[in-house]
Amino acid sequence: MNTATASSEHPSEPVAWWRVPHMWLVVGGPLVVVVAAIITAVIAVRGADPVLNKEDFERDLKAATAKLDGQAKVDALITLQPANQARNHAASPVVPKAP
Repeated sequence: MNTATASSEHPSEPVAWWRVPHMWLVVGGPLVVVVAAIITAVIAVRGADPVLNKEDFERDLKAATAKLDGQAKVDALITLQPANQARNHAASPVVPKAP
């Protein structure tokens, strides 16, 4: 009997799973995704923007514009208006009336 026939009749010694290259393709893909998700979550939690209070913003806006008059006050109000108001009125900014 030649060695080619003998090796095909008897399976070789088992190999540990971490030594099989195809197994790393099966395990590696999902493992990379899980690690990336954890890194993304850490970045999101550490870099979270603070929640702003509307009343505090309005108070700060009044204090910042109290000493200004005329066009300077209008320019300051346009600059300091809330983001959603600025976005909605980007083409024609509407300045809120000061009380």
